[in-house]
Amino acid sequence: MNKFMKTQKQIEKSVVSGYKKIENSVVSGYKKIEDGVVSGYKKIEDKFVEAFLTPDSDSSEEETQD
Repeated sequence: MNKFMKTQKQIEKSVVSGYKKIENSVVSGYKKIEDGVVSGYKKIEDKFVEAFLTPDSDSSEEETQD
C-alpha cells in the first residue's frame, strides 16, 4: 500500500469516527426527548383515566347486579 492510500485510510477512519460521534449524540438526544414526551403523555393519560373512567373491577360489579 502506498503512502497516498495509507493517508486516505487514516482520513476515512477519522471522518467515520466523527460521524459516529455525531450520530450517537443525535440519537441519545432524541431518546431523551422521546422519553420525556412519553412520560408526560402517560401522566396525562393516567389523570384522564382517574377522572373520567371507572376501574375495571367496578364495571364488572355493575354487570353482575343487572
